[in-house]
Amino acid sequence: MAFDSEALAQARKRAAAGGAERYHAANAAKGKLFARERIALLVDDGSFVEDGLFANSLAEGLPADGVITGNARIDGRDVCIMANDSTVKAGSWGARTVEKIIRIIERAYANGAPMVYLVDSAGARITDQVDLFPGPRGAGKIFHTQVRASGSIPQVCALFGPSAAGGAYIPAFCDVVAMVEGNASMYLGSDRMVEMVTGEKTTLEAMGGARVHCAESGVGHFLCKTERDALDVVRSYLSYLPSNYAQQPPAAVAAEPAKVDLAALVPVSERQAFDMRRYVKGIVDEGSFFEIHALWARELTVGFARLNGEVVGVVGNNSMFKGGVLFVDSADKASRFVQLCDAFNVPLIFLSDVPGFMVGSAVEKQGIIRHGAKMISAISEATVPKICVVVRKAYGAGLYAMAGPGFDPEATIALPTAKIAVMGAEAAVNAVYANKIAALPEDEREAFVAERRAEYERDIDIMRLASELVIDTIVEPADLRGELIARFAAARGKDRSFSRRRHGVTPA
Repeated sequence: MAFDSEALAQARKRAAAGGAERYHAANAAKGKLFARERIALLVDDGSFVEDGLFANSLAEGLPADGVITGNARIDGRDVCIMANDSTVKAGSWGARTVEKIIRIIERAYANGAPMVYLVDSAGARITDQVDLFPGPRGAGKIFHTQVRASGSIPQVCALFGPSAAGGAYIPAFCDVVAMVEGNASMYLGSDRMVEMVTGEKTTLEAMGGARVHCAESGVGHFLCKTERDALDVVRSYLSYLPSNYAQQPPAAVAAEPAKVDLAALVPVSERQAFDMRRYVKGIVDEGSFFEIHALWARELTVGFARLNGEVVGVVGNNSMFKGGVLFVDSADKASRFVQLCDAFNVPLIFLSDVPGFMVGSAVEKQGIIRHGAKMISAISEATVPKICVVVRKAYGAGLYAMAGPGFDPEATIALPTAKIAVMGAEAAVNAVYANKIAALPEDEREAFVAERRAEYERDIDIMRLASELVIDTIVEPADLRGELIARFAAARGKDRSFSRRRHGVTPA
């Protein structure tokens, strides 16, 4: 029987077209692009090479089995891509869908290339559960493969629609997730299932919408207005990272920082807040700060930037939110970002203005000790060059959480405004002299407290700490950028061994 080239061409055309026109129209009405348009907008022109186009081609109405996979280039660098096609059974998974996803992640891992997930899926097809769910190459293998690849290659997700049930774990296992507001959602059970199981009446948006996950749960990292914005996030994120753990982050042309008067920005009074994000922009190359998790746990700011063209990670306390105190969520936020930087050879700058960890019954019940220990573990285990800069204060275990002297930083640098102590002067005087103060006549208390505070301030004087080698140097704000550049350059060839073991036991 002769090979029918025309039939092949028609089959290729049908597979590439996706689902019925009415599903394309319904998506367009929601501001959603076709999965193949998303890929075309993301990757370099003409670079996408597809695999598995004819998956399940003998079945009716399942072109490519609802998922597009293949290789491409982004800014000239090889990547692997998976994109759910929501015009095909709402992007749901069948057995071949799952196999295609597993194969492309395996290829990304084997080739040392970043893995990009463009997610828009209603989850598993219940009618196909025996074929896709329980077996050794079933849906669970997707997550196993993602975990195996984690820290070896960058994994980034743009979420355009639902990511339902077990499928919600694909974004969760990625380094970062960009979510399109109004369309993207993640949830383990639908609103109908939640009502049936728990009696709670809710909506998908209220329970698992983009803003919920980017501002409250922390599962989402970037809240995007449009799909193009989400694709820009993917491209920008990858621009700061190497293709895999064995490579160094890509350098860029150095630029001067934005014009920020760092000395004037930091108030003398600890009670007065300032925005650490502005401080960061006054140190790093102008326009290079790429904040991650901007809406979640805002008392801590994290993100990538460039310092003299080289990629760095920034962790800074932000007193504009909750006074910069570390809470359960901010500890988790720091832990994950530090691990991300350490995995991909990104040096870390810690900008400390921290009163310490939050206290009280509410946070103790939430496990503040456990979460704080997780943050300190992540910083201890990070072997990339790291520098602690005490901008204004580092009190209590906050000093430890910000990579202080006991955590093998390349240096602990203090600014003239810096204070390092177990606690602030006011709290210390109250802790030590509470009974004495109460016993004094009212007209003597103020002078007594002022004298004790002055004693305490002398005890923790920054010059004294420098003379005792607790800190390595004191620099003026205008000189901080140059100091960081020089010290990171000197640390470039450091030994990154840490401990004789397979891995630690995370206090999670």
